[in-house]
Amino acid sequence: MEPRRRDRDADGLSPTGSGSGRAIVIGPYRRHVPARQLATRGSQNERDPAARLEEAVGLARAIDLEVVQSGIVPINQTRPATYMGTGKVDEIAGLVKSLEASIVVCDCSLSPVQQRNLEKAWNAKVLDRTGLILEIFGRRATTKEGALQVELAHLTYQRSRLVKSWTHLERQRGGFGFLGGPGESQLEIDRRLIGERMQRIEIELDKVKNRRKLHRESRARVPYPIAALVGYTNAGKSTLFNRMTNASVLQADMLFATLDPTLRAVQLPSGMKIILSDTVGFISDLPTMLVAAFRATLEEVIEADVILHVRDVSHEDTEAQSHDVEEVLTALGIDPNEEQRLIEIWNKVDRLDADGRARLNNLAERRPENQRPVLVSALTGHGVDELIKAIEARLGLRRVVLDLVVDPSDGAGMSWLHRHTEVMEKSLGENGKMAMTVRVDPTRTEAVKAKFPVH
Repeated sequence: MEPRRRDRDADGLSPTGSGSGRAIVIGPYRRHVPARQLATRGSQNERDPAARLEEAVGLARAIDLEVVQSGIVPINQTRPATYMGTGKVDEIAGLVKSLEASIVVCDCSLSPVQQRNLEKAWNAKVLDRTGLILEIFGRRATTKEGALQVELAHLTYQRSRLVKSWTHLERQRGGFGFLGGPGESQLEIDRRLIGERMQRIEIELDKVKNRRKLHRESRARVPYPIAALVGYTNAGKSTLFNRMTNASVLQADMLFATLDPTLRAVQLPSGMKIILSDTVGFISDLPTMLVAAFRATLEEVIEADVILHVRDVSHEDTEAQSHDVEEVLTALGIDPNEEQRLIEIWNKVDRLDADGRARLNNLAERRPENQRPVLVSALTGHGVDELIKAIEARLGLRRVVLDLVVDPSDGAGMSWLHRHTEVMEKSLGENGKMAMTVRVDPTRTEAVKAKFPVH
């Protein structure tokens, strides 16, 4: 097993407090492909193995595991029984015994058979990437909704992990006649119980989805557009959210520090009010059952007027992370290239030196104006004013400005306009009529014109 070549203390991901188990983290990655081959394959988003392993170590530390050893295991091909070759399996078994590790984290997706065989060979608990992410989500979820979503994902994962190891608990023989087969086995009982629990959770999540729909409908009656923060985990979304809203959402240099969505009203300098939404962070190879379970939460992103894609430009794998986020957005039915809706934010520029910031500024300036990213530091506040201006400009493209004439005695009409449009300006004219300039969503333009004369 090749040792890690990066400083273990450099990432700052390890939380304080004692660990919950001694763990070995291994990265069974395919052997490195030369850059010229990547160019011919079109795989510019191939991740650096050292960075992938560093992320896996961060995930392990996020659930308080004490990482006693980590390293890359280069493989040429995956083995059906153990994922990696028998020589590597025996080598890691020796490490597990000598280091007295109780958990081995494999940064890959293991089949149920592979996981069972490795646990037998190493005499330790084996977690693959999916199981590790699910474990983190289980610890981070604080609301009832989040707990239900994580439990559904856990059960979906566990149901696929049930293997035939309970045959000694088969019940009495079933069927008809003397040669009837075995009755319901413990394996079938477990599958049935998990299926029943999943059905109950899905019913509860349908109720959650309906409540969120009602909340969105109530917000739709008040003309506040929604801006949703998305991005790779630990990109700085919660820090930026706190900076823009003066909120106190948990922010930490830790993967998946926050899961539950948070919404706050923000008043922009122009007087426009928006709803800012902080969502769960994405990650490479995000388990599909998690995307499905968190769909009710991620609908806040789907319904958003503006999507703010936050990127950590100080990270060496920022391009690959951006690609992973775009894949999740695509899975949600959102076009990541929708220029009028998406704003790219290059965060953590404070971690770069002067030359690095100048290079990023040059890269941003070369892009077309409607695709130009905003360089910010959520920690120091640098660039946040420019970001707010970009949000206002983007929302302005989607809304129609109307000049209306309203009778001053029509209090109900003016109240309706304040509820259903954004009133930008109003003044009493010489003719005794109230002139009002409003900004309205395109879907409500005809309703406004039908109620009030346009000047």
